[in-house]
Amino acid sequence: MSLQATKELEVGDRVVNKTFPPISRHTLALYCGASGDHNPIHVDLDFAKKAGFDDVFAHGMLVMAYLGQALTDAVTPGAILSFSTRFAAITQLGTKLTCEGEVVELFEAVGEKTSAAFPYCQE
Repeated sequence: MSLQATKELEVGDRVVNKTFPPISRHTLALYCGASGDHNPIHVDLDFAKKAGFDDVFAHGMLVMAYLGQALTDAVTPGAILSFSTRFAAITQLGTKLTCEGEVVELFEAVGEKTSAAFPYCQE
């Protein structure tokens, strides 16, 4: 993720820190409707068990949306030049996510002072 500097940032500065309520079945159902992603593995317990999982689990893009919300709560959306993610694990039902991020690099791009941050979510 790259950010336009809106203030003097330094490597190691925390730019994101937000905790979300536990992910519930209700949240997953709402996300299905909002996103159009109706994959039953996220809402149908029997389907998830037949697929070898103990329970349903969160959509990866839902977790990315939480991270995006945490980021835009901390940084003016217009200052975000790019945002990408890598999905490293399944997010289980009931997980209480904490999203954090810190500046890892300072550089200049197109004549603008810019910083690179590393935001992530964890249990």
